[in-house]
Amino acid sequence: MSEIKTINSGEKYAHASVGSLKSFEGKQFVKDATGATSCEISFGTLTTGQAVPFFHSHKENEENYIILSGAGKFQVNDEAFDVAEGSVIRVATNCDRNIKCTSTEPMTYICIQAKEGSLGGYTMTDAEITERENLL
Repeated sequence: MSEIKTINSGEKYAHASVGSLKSFEGKQFVKDATGATSCEISFGTLTTGQAVPFFHSHKENEENYIILSGAGKFQVNDEAFDVAEGSVIRVATNCDRNIKCTSTEPMTYICIQAKEGSLGGYTMTDAEITERENLL
């Protein structure tokens, strides 16, 4: 199983890593390592034929799954559909969901969980261009 490592942090940021995604295995939540207050992010890997061992539902949080590699099936309530590398699936509150790997290569995915309906401003509606010395 992979383990999250905190690399560095400052007053206004935290930098953590699950390491190489090519060799990532298991499920790893990152909220505690980054100190996130607005969402939970997890990395998961399923091997061929493996599914999450349970269906689950959330009362307040929607989930967004991003498939990074592999392919499989995703089920929301009584509807199942194919997913593959590059798929992005949003699942609303109060419905069951599960995911299964059907490809010969492992399926690696990110799941972002955040309170449904909480997104106010986003992209440039919540941003402003600032002036700062570029240290990159």
